[in-house]
Amino acid sequence: MAKECLKATDLCKTYIVDGYSNNVLQNINLSIGEGEFVSIMGPSGSGKSTLLYTLSGMDNMTAGKVVFDGEDISEMNDKELTRLRLLKMGFIFQQMYMMKKLCILDNIVLPGYQAKLKSRAEVNKDAEDLMRRLGIIETAKREITEVSGGQLQRACLARALINSPKVLFADEPTGALNSKASLEVLGELVKANEAGTTVLMVTHSEKVAANSDRILYLVDGDIRGELQLGKLSVPAEEGKSDGRQEIALREKKLRKWLEEMGW
Repeated sequence: MAKECLKATDLCKTYIVDGYSNNVLQNINLSIGEGEFVSIMGPSGSGKSTLLYTLSGMDNMTAGKVVFDGEDISEMNDKELTRLRLLKMGFIFQQMYMMKKLCILDNIVLPGYQAKLKSRAEVNKDAEDLMRRLGIIETAKREITEVSGGQLQRACLARALINSPKVLFADEPTGALNSKASLEVLGELVKANEAGTTVLMVTHSEKVAANSDRILYLVDGDIRGELQLGKLSVPAEEGKSDGRQEIALREKKLRKWLEEMGW
Protein backbone atom coordinates (compact mmCIF):
# COMPACT_ATOMS: atom_id res chain seq x y z
CA MET A 1 0.00 0.00 0.00
CA ALA A 2 1.04 3.60 -0.60
CA LYS A 3 1.91 5.89 2.29
CA GLU A 4 -0.88 5.81 4.86
CA CYS A 5 -3.03 8.94 5.06
CA LEU A 6 -5.90 7.70 7.25
CA LYS A 7 -5.96 5.02 9.93
CA ALA A 8 -8.64 3.94 12.39
CA THR A 9 -7.86 1.72 15.36
CA ASP A 10 -10.62 0.07 17.44
CA LEU A 11 -13.03 2.81 16.36
CA CYS A 12 -16.41 2.67 18.11
CA LYS A 13 -19.51 4.83 17.91
CA THR A 14 -22.44 4.35 20.29
CA TYR A 15 -25.67 6.34 20.43
CA ILE A 16 -27.85 6.38 23.52
CA VAL A 17 -31.54 6.48 22.57
CA ASP A 18 -34.24 6.35 25.26
CA GLY A 19 -31.75 4.85 27.69
CA TYR A 20 -30.67 2.09 25.28
CA SER A 21 -27.23 1.80 23.69
CA ASN A 22 -27.01 1.49 19.91
CA ASN A 23 -23.52 0.34 18.91
CA VAL A 24 -23.33 1.68 15.36
CA LEU A 25 -19.58 1.07 14.89
CA GLN A 26 -17.80 -1.76 16.66
CA ASN A 27 -14.00 -1.84 16.87
CA ILE A 28 -13.35 -0.73 13.30
CA ASN A 29 -9.77 -1.12 12.12
CA LEU A 30 -8.85 0.18 8.68
CA SER A 31 -6.08 1.92 6.79
CA ILE A 32 -6.34 4.09 3.68
CA GLY A 33 -3.28 4.80 1.55
CA GLU A 34 -2.54 8.06 -0.23
CA GLY A 35 -4.09 8.07 -3.69
CA GLU A 36 -6.45 5.16 -3.01
CA PHE A 37 -10.08 5.09 -4.14
CA VAL A 38 -11.98 3.06 -1.53
CA SER A 39 -15.72 2.32 -1.50
CA ILE A 40 -17.74 1.31 1.55
CA MET A 41 -20.74 -0.92 0.86
CA GLY A 42 -23.23 -2.83 2.97
CA PRO A 43 -26.93 -3.06 3.78
CA SER A 44 -28.93 -0.04 4.90
CA GLY A 45 -28.35 0.74 8.57
CA SER A 46 -24.95 -0.97 8.66
CA GLY A 47 -23.17 2.23 9.75
CA LYS A 48 -21.60 3.30 6.44
CA SER A 49 -22.36 7.02 6.69
CA THR A 50 -21.57 7.04 10.41
CA LEU A 51 -18.16 5.56 9.62
CA LEU A 52 -17.52 8.28 7.04
CA TYR A 53 -18.52 11.07 9.43
CA THR A 54 -16.55 9.64 12.34
CA LEU A 55 -13.39 9.17 10.27
CA SER A 56 -13.61 12.80 9.18
CA GLY A 57 -14.30 14.15 12.67
CA MET A 58 -17.75 15.41 11.66
CA ASP A 59 -19.13 13.06 14.32
CA ASN A 60 -17.40 12.34 17.63
CA MET A 61 -16.11 8.82 18.22
CA THR A 62 -17.08 6.98 21.40
CA ALA A 63 -13.80 5.08 21.64
CA GLY A 64 -10.75 4.27 19.58
CA LYS A 65 -8.38 6.39 17.54
CA VAL A 66 -8.31 8.01 14.10
CA VAL A 67 -5.06 9.36 12.66
CA PHE A 68 -5.45 11.63 9.63
CA ASP A 69 -2.32 12.72 7.76
CA GLY A 70 -0.24 12.01 10.87
CA GLU A 71 -2.57 13.86 13.28
CA ASP A 72 -4.71 12.18 15.94
CA ILE A 73 -8.14 13.76 15.45
CA SER A 74 -9.42 12.23 18.70
CA GLU A 75 -7.15 14.69 20.50
CA MET A 76 -8.43 17.75 18.61
CA ASN A 77 -10.95 20.32 19.81
CA ASP A 78 -13.81 21.57 17.60
CA LYS A 79 -11.84 24.56 16.30
CA GLU A 80 -8.88 22.38 15.32
CA LEU A 81 -11.17 19.84 13.63
CA THR A 82 -12.96 22.56 11.69
CA ARG A 83 -9.63 23.90 10.44
CA LEU A 84 -8.40 20.41 9.51
CA ARG A 85 -11.56 19.69 7.51
CA LEU A 86 -11.31 23.04 5.72
CA LEU A 87 -7.67 22.61 4.70
CA LYS A 88 -7.26 18.88 4.15
CA MET A 89 -10.68 17.32 3.56
CA GLY A 90 -13.35 17.67 0.90
CA PHE A 91 -16.96 16.55 1.20
CA ILE A 92 -19.65 15.65 -1.31
CA PHE A 93 -23.04 14.24 -0.26
CA GLN A 94 -26.19 12.77 -1.81
CA GLN A 95 -28.10 15.87 -0.68
CA MET A 96 -26.41 18.75 -2.47
CA TYR A 97 -25.96 21.37 0.23
CA MET A 98 -25.17 24.88 -1.00
CA MET A 99 -25.94 28.34 0.33
CA LYS A 100 -29.13 29.57 -1.32
CA LYS A 101 -28.18 33.24 -1.24
CA LEU A 102 -24.95 32.66 -3.18
CA CYS A 103 -24.54 31.89 -6.88
CA ILE A 104 -22.72 28.73 -7.98
CA LEU A 105 -19.30 30.39 -8.29
CA ASP A 106 -19.59 32.12 -4.91
CA ASN A 107 -20.45 28.80 -3.25
CA ILE A 108 -17.35 27.21 -4.77
CA VAL A 109 -14.90 29.96 -3.81
CA LEU A 110 -16.18 30.39 -0.23
CA PRO A 111 -14.02 27.59 1.33
CA GLY A 112 -11.01 29.00 -0.53
CA TYR A 113 -11.61 32.45 0.92
CA GLN A 114 -12.06 30.95 4.40
CA ALA A 115 -8.81 28.95 4.16
CA LYS A 116 -6.79 32.09 3.35
CA LEU A 117 -4.06 30.03 1.72
CA LYS A 118 -4.17 32.12 -1.46
CA SER A 119 -5.33 35.53 -2.58
CA ARG A 120 -8.97 35.87 -3.59
CA ALA A 121 -7.86 36.40 -7.18
CA GLU A 122 -5.99 33.07 -7.12
CA VAL A 123 -8.98 31.31 -5.54
CA ASN A 124 -11.28 32.76 -8.20
CA LYS A 125 -8.97 31.51 -10.96
CA ASP A 126 -8.76 28.04 -9.37
CA ALA A 127 -12.55 27.89 -9.11
CA GLU A 128 -13.02 28.90 -12.73
CA ASP A 129 -10.42 26.34 -13.83
CA LEU A 130 -12.22 23.63 -11.86
CA MET A 131 -15.57 24.62 -13.34
CA ARG A 132 -14.15 24.47 -16.86
CA ARG A 133 -12.65 21.05 -16.16
CA LEU A 134 -15.99 19.85 -14.81
CA GLY A 135 -17.92 21.34 -17.73
CA ILE A 136 -20.02 23.80 -15.70
CA ILE A 137 -18.34 27.18 -16.29
CA GLU A 138 -21.56 28.47 -17.90
CA THR A 139 -23.36 28.07 -14.56
CA ALA A 140 -20.97 30.37 -12.64
CA LYS A 141 -23.41 33.21 -12.00
CA ARG A 142 -26.58 31.12 -11.82
CA GLU A 143 -28.58 30.51 -8.67
CA ILE A 144 -28.49 26.96 -7.29
CA THR A 145 -32.14 26.52 -8.35
CA GLU A 146 -31.27 27.33 -11.96
CA VAL A 147 -29.07 24.32 -12.72
CA SER A 148 -29.63 20.60 -13.18
CA GLY A 149 -28.95 18.02 -10.49
CA GLY A 150 -25.86 16.80 -12.33
CA GLN A 151 -24.51 20.34 -12.70
CA LEU A 152 -25.15 21.07 -9.03
CA GLN A 153 -23.36 17.91 -7.90
CA ARG A 154 -20.37 18.78 -10.09
CA ALA A 155 -20.39 22.24 -8.51
CA CYS A 156 -20.35 20.54 -5.09
CA LEU A 157 -17.35 18.53 -6.27
CA ALA A 158 -15.59 21.71 -7.41
CA ARG A 159 -16.24 23.25 -3.99
CA ALA A 160 -14.88 20.11 -2.30
CA LEU A 161 -11.69 20.30 -4.39
CA ILE A 162 -11.03 24.06 -4.15
CA ASN A 163 -8.48 23.69 -1.33
CA SER A 164 -6.78 20.61 -2.88
CA PRO A 165 -7.80 18.21 -0.08
CA LYS A 166 -5.79 15.16 0.94
CA VAL A 167 -8.99 13.09 1.13
CA LEU A 168 -12.37 13.50 -0.53
CA PHE A 169 -15.20 11.98 1.53
CA ALA A 170 -18.21 11.12 -0.65
CA ASP A 171 -21.51 9.90 0.83
CA GLU A 172 -23.73 8.44 -1.93
CA PRO A 173 -22.60 11.20 -4.35
CA THR A 174 -24.60 9.74 -7.26
CA GLY A 175 -27.60 8.54 -5.25
CA ALA A 176 -29.94 11.41 -6.21
CA LEU A 177 -28.90 11.61 -9.88
CA ASN A 178 -30.16 10.02 -13.07
CA SER A 179 -27.95 7.49 -14.83
CA LYS A 180 -26.33 10.01 -17.22
CA ALA A 181 -25.54 12.54 -14.47
CA SER A 182 -24.30 9.72 -12.22
CA LEU A 183 -21.77 8.59 -14.83
CA GLU A 184 -20.60 12.19 -15.34
CA VAL A 185 -20.05 12.79 -11.61
CA LEU A 186 -18.44 9.37 -11.17
CA GLY A 187 -16.09 10.12 -14.04
CA GLU A 188 -15.00 13.33 -12.33
CA LEU A 189 -14.39 11.49 -9.05
CA VAL A 190 -12.17 9.03 -10.92
CA LYS A 191 -10.29 11.93 -12.55
CA ALA A 192 -9.79 13.61 -9.17
CA ASN A 193 -8.38 10.36 -7.84
CA GLU A 194 -6.11 9.96 -10.87
CA ALA A 195 -4.82 13.48 -10.12
CA GLY A 196 -3.77 12.32 -6.64
CA THR A 197 -6.77 12.94 -4.37
CA THR A 198 -7.61 10.04 -2.06
CA VAL A 199 -11.32 9.15 -2.27
CA LEU A 200 -13.35 7.39 0.43
CA MET A 201 -16.90 6.81 -0.76
CA VAL A 202 -20.12 5.26 0.55
CA THR A 203 -22.29 3.78 -2.21
CA HIS A 204 -25.06 1.24 -2.80
CA SER A 205 -24.27 1.06 -6.52
CA GLU A 206 -22.25 -1.83 -7.92
CA LYS A 207 -21.59 0.19 -11.08
CA VAL A 208 -20.17 3.08 -9.04
CA ALA A 209 -18.14 0.89 -6.67
CA ALA A 210 -16.62 -1.03 -9.60
CA ASN A 211 -14.55 2.10 -10.37
CA SER A 212 -12.78 2.01 -7.00
CA ASP A 213 -9.53 0.26 -6.11
CA ARG A 214 -10.86 -1.48 -3.04
CA ILE A 215 -14.27 -2.21 -1.48
CA LEU A 216 -14.99 -2.66 2.22
CA TYR A 217 -18.19 -4.49 3.21
CA LEU A 218 -19.80 -3.27 6.42
CA VAL A 219 -22.45 -5.19 8.40
CA ASP A 220 -23.79 -4.12 11.80
CA GLY A 221 -20.94 -1.67 12.29
CA ASP A 222 -18.24 -4.24 11.56
CA ILE A 223 -16.05 -4.68 8.46
CA ARG A 224 -16.84 -8.23 7.31
CA GLY A 225 -14.89 -8.35 4.08
CA GLU A 226 -12.61 -6.57 1.62
CA LEU A 227 -12.26 -6.87 -2.16
CA GLN A 228 -9.21 -5.62 -4.07
CA LEU A 229 -9.94 -4.52 -7.64
CA GLY A 230 -6.87 -2.35 -8.26
CA LYS A 231 -6.68 0.79 -10.37
CA LEU A 232 -8.63 1.11 -13.59
CA SER A 233 -6.25 0.63 -16.49
CA VAL A 234 -8.55 2.28 -19.05
CA PRO A 235 -10.85 5.23 -18.23
CA ALA A 236 -14.50 4.21 -18.72
CA GLU A 237 -15.28 7.14 -21.01
CA GLU A 238 -18.05 7.23 -23.55
CA GLY A 239 -16.98 5.72 -26.84
CA LYS A 240 -14.07 3.75 -25.42
CA SER A 241 -15.00 0.07 -25.68
CA ASP A 242 -11.92 -1.13 -23.78
CA GLY A 243 -12.93 0.96 -20.77
CA ARG A 244 -16.52 -0.29 -20.86
CA GLN A 245 -15.32 -3.89 -21.10
CA GLU A 246 -13.01 -3.48 -18.11
CA ILE A 247 -15.79 -1.94 -16.00
CA ALA A 248 -18.14 -4.78 -16.98
CA LEU A 249 -15.60 -7.37 -15.82
CA ARG A 250 -15.03 -5.51 -12.55
CA GLU A 251 -18.79 -5.27 -11.97
CA LYS A 252 -19.14 -9.01 -12.54
CA LYS A 253 -16.36 -9.77 -10.03
CA LEU A 254 -17.86 -7.34 -7.51
CA ARG A 255 -21.38 -8.73 -7.92
CA LYS A 256 -20.18 -12.29 -7.28
CA TRP A 257 -18.27 -11.16 -4.17
CA LEU A 258 -21.25 -9.20 -2.85
CA GLU A 259 -23.46 -12.25 -3.25
CA GLU A 260 -20.95 -14.28 -1.25
CA MET A 261 -21.05 -11.57 1.43
CA GLY A 262 -24.85 -11.82 1.62
CA TRP A 263 -25.72 -8.70 -0.38
